[in-house]
Amino acid sequence: MIDLHNHTPLCNHAKGSPEEFIKEAIKKNIKIYGFADHAPMEFDYEYRMGFEDMENYEKEIKNLKEKYKDKIEILLGYEVDFTPFVDKRVLNRKVDYLIGSVHFLDNWGFDNPEFIKEWDRRDVDDVYKEYFSKIEEMANSKLFDIVGHIDLVKVFGHKPKTNIKDLAKNAIKAIKNANMTVEINTAGLRKPVKELYPSDELIEIILNENIDITFSSDAHSPQQVGFKLNETIQKFKNLGLNEAVFYKNREKFKVKL
Repeated sequence: MIDLHNHTPLCNHAKGSPEEFIKEAIKKNIKIYGFADHAPMEFDYEYRMGFEDMENYEKEIKNLKEKYKDKIEILLGYEVDFTPFVDKRVLNRKVDYLIGSVHFLDNWGFDNPEFIKEWDRRDVDDVYKEYFSKIEEMANSKLFDIVGHIDLVKVFGHKPKTNIKDLAKNAIKAIKNANMTVEINTAGLRKPVKELYPSDELIEIILNENIDITFSSDAHSPQQVGFKLNETIQKFKNLGLNEAVFYKNREKFKVKL
C-alpha cells in the first residue's frame, strides 16, 4: 500500500504528531508513506506552515524515516498551491516529490467551508472551466510531480451541466505531456461529495491515456491514515491496473500492486 499525501499540525488544520501518523500507517500495513504538508507562501497564512518552519518539518520527517526504516519507507514532500505566490524557496527544497494542487480561483478558496456561499453567486460550469484551466496551466508549468485531488472543485457536491470529460480533457492531456502522476485521493469519500478524487469518468480517461497513478488518503489526523485505501486499490486492480508509482529525490519509481 502507498499513501503519499498526508499532513502535519504545522498546517494549522491537522491534528496528531507525525509519529502518530507513522504508527497508524504501520498498523495498517502501509509500506510507502509520504508527508506532503501545505507549503508556505505569502498568502493564506493561516492554513499552512511558515517559511521558518520548513527546516524543522524536513528534519522531523527525516528523523522518523531513520527511526522506522526497518518497518516502513517514509518519504518527504510538500503540497504546493499553484497560485501566483508559488515560491522558489519551496520549489528548490531537496525533497522526494512536490504535489501541485489548485485550492484557489483568484482569491476564492472554493473548497473552504468558510467561503461556501460564494458558490451561490457563481455559475457552476464557469467555475469548473476556470478550475480545469488552472490544472492545465499547472501541468504546463512542469514544476510538480503529482497532481493533487484533480477534481477537488466538486468537494461540496456542485456538478456541472457540461460533460466533465469535456471540461477536463485539455488538463488531462497537459498532465500526460508533463509526465505527471495523478493521485487517487480517498479524502473525497469523507467530504460532502462522497466520491474519490478523481471521479469514475475521469479515472476512465486517465487510465486510457496510460497516465501513472499513485494513492493517498490526504490524512489530517492519525485516524484518517489509509482511509479506504484497501478498497480503492482493489477497485483499480479490478480495472486492470497492476502498478502505481512513488518518488524518491524527484525520481519516479514503479511498484506492483
